Amino acid sequence: MSDDYEFGSDAVDSGGGAERTFAPLPPPPGRAFATSWWGRAWLQALEDTALDGQQLKQGRRLAREGAVGAVSVRPGRITAVVRDRDGTGHRSDVLLQELSDEAWDRFLDMAVDRAGHIAALLDREMEPHLVEDAAGAGVELLPGIGDLEPECTCGTWDHCAHSGALCYQVARLLDEDPFVLLLMRGRGERRLLDELQVRSAARAVRGAEGGAAPEDVDQDVYGVPAGEAFAAGSILPPLPGPPLVPEEPGPPPSLDTEAGPPAGLDPAALEVLAADSAVRARRLLLEALVPGHERQPVPAELTAEQDAVRMAADASPEPWIATRLAQGAGRARAELEPAVRAWRYGGVAGLAVLDEEWEPDPDSLARARARLAEAWEEGERPQLRAARARWTVAGADVQLRYDRDGRWWPYRKERGRWVPAGPADDDPAGALAGALAGAVVEA
Repeated sequence: MSDDYEFGSDAVDSGGGAERTFAPLPPPPGRAFATSWWGRAWLQALEDTALDGQQLKQGRRLAREGAVGAVSVRPGRITAVVRDRDGTGHRSDVLLQELSDEAWDRFLDMAVDRAGHIAALLDREMEPHLVEDAAGAGVELLPGIGDLEPECTCGTWDHCAHSGALCYQVARLLDEDPFVLLLMRGRGERRLLDELQVRSAARAVRGAEGGAAPEDVDQDVYGVPAGEAFAAGSILPPLPGPPLVPEEPGPPPSLDTEAGPPAGLDPAALEVLAADSAVRARRLLLEALVPGHERQPVPAELTAEQDAVRMAADASPEPWIATRLAQGAGRARAELEPAVRAWRYGGVAGLAVLDEEWEPDPDSLARARARLAEAWEEGERPQLRAARARWTVAGADVQLRYDRDGRWWPYRKERGRWVPAGPADDDPAGALAGALAGAVVEA
């Protein structure tokens, strides 16, 4: 994949791989800013460096609200305009020291010896062993305490809300493409891969000549002769892109024939099952094409009750089919709609939050209360009444539910019944904001 890799919106290579610009990303509702281990390490370096936790909290809120403009990434620096809630824009930069030429030489020699590291990078993954092996060669890839140096036109000398928001946004870019980190350290993807090809070809020539020293290779010239590239079997070009996935599932077969159905067979229900199979097949294909899918655990098989809810969520069936699916799910007809909402927001996990009440152990409860305390500024936190793993907002038909994985799920009361109001969020304030906004609109 070339340096004009897309994430969310266009990413532009300014020429030569020296700079990439990513268009503004949409707000990240219902998800953390970093899910990869290297993205979390980036944020850990930010949080360990900043002296004012309140500034980072404000920066996280700005990033979540979509206040970060286009992000420019180049060696040693990331830049973006970040807007305050009143619309005032500030240019914010975060500096990260580039690796020296000597350090890059050590890194490239190590990478040629371990081609699996580069293969993982081409899949947009960063193996922990890559960072460990690089450190063994004296090269620190990930930033540590004090490595992320802020500059902002707001005048704050430490990390401010604007540089914090920029770092949170860059964590999302790193999640999708670890080559962004290598560019910050001084090498764009195309240049890095070309230099690896040169070294691999030179090593192949040495091996073919019984260890004789090859002719000097000009490291400043990108690309290698075809013969040498062919000899470099450890660095392969990327495979062609997969075929396009159909925009929508195919239509189910028609079972309207002259012959009557066998006893006990309902053709209309069978057509619903066939249509559901087409939807599932397309979804499985989409999931299989996601980079790193082969390393994901096999999902647990659904129970018959869970699968009935899934079918109702996928198909938006006719009322008579919905009634049968409710029976299959072990629910009254009126209980199917909240279950469908829960499934659409969170699948099996969302359904469990709807159905289960659990009593957090003291440690889980302490973590939940600490997270609630951190989520709001002084005096802004709404009054919450706790009942087991559920926190209800006083004076409003809105509720937060805490799950066993430490996530927060928003709920609203509709017609006397608590129903899901959005997907899970690691931030209770973010989860509650959407539920409260929906409650105001409905009122």
